[in-house]
Amino acid sequence: MIPWEKIDTAKIPGSDEELRLMRRGKEFSIKLGTNELMNSRLSGSEAALATLAAKQIEKVAKPVVLIGGLGMGFTLRAALAVLGAQAKIVVSELVPSVVAWARGPMAEVFGDSLDDARVSIREIDVGEVIRAKRSAFDAILLDVDNGPEGLTRKGNDALYDARGLQVAKTALRAGGVLAVWSSGPSAAFTGRLKRAGFDVNEVNVRATGRGGGARHVIWIARKG
Repeated sequence: MIPWEKIDTAKIPGSDEELRLMRRGKEFSIKLGTNELMNSRLSGSEAALATLAAKQIEKVAKPVVLIGGLGMGFTLRAALAVLGAQAKIVVSELVPSVVAWARGPMAEVFGDSLDDARVSIREIDVGEVIRAKRSAFDAILLDVDNGPEGLTRKGNDALYDARGLQVAKTALRAGGVLAVWSSGPSAAFTGRLKRAGFDVNEVNVRATGRGGGARHVIWIARKG
């Protein structure tokens, strides 16, 4: 068995916590304490975040999509695969080292996705991007802090509380979609989405995308 090797660490802005990038052969893992936040072998549910959201806006000729959290790029690569040539994808990543890892040790995992003309990367809190403009996006995809029940940064809770959902709704165009990934279910979050005026569909997906692995949850919330 090939042992895990620590490649790098990164402080999370606004937190005392530290991410660790680990490698075992061609496999990568990003960990926080004892929790594995993502693994390069388990991409199914993060990819589904993009494909499920894209299905909701397939009639939009020139969609503008915001992805909160770069991670290992699963959601970004899936979005590039299903969105047309006229799409614009903004990726907001709070931790600069995560972007550096994508261009450095994990470059083979990311391929040429970061250089796609449709993509722009912003090293900034996704909440700031959402608050910046009204009716700016056809879809907002959030894969931040393991979902509504966060692990890494207290400030991320503001994305998922009642006020945060109203801000996201304001940032969406008519018929736009807020798609949220989570490591597990949250009845309270489902309720908040409904009270915010979204039409909500909760989808259970497997981590591997092939019927195996942990069960994750994706909320597809459409602005009426």
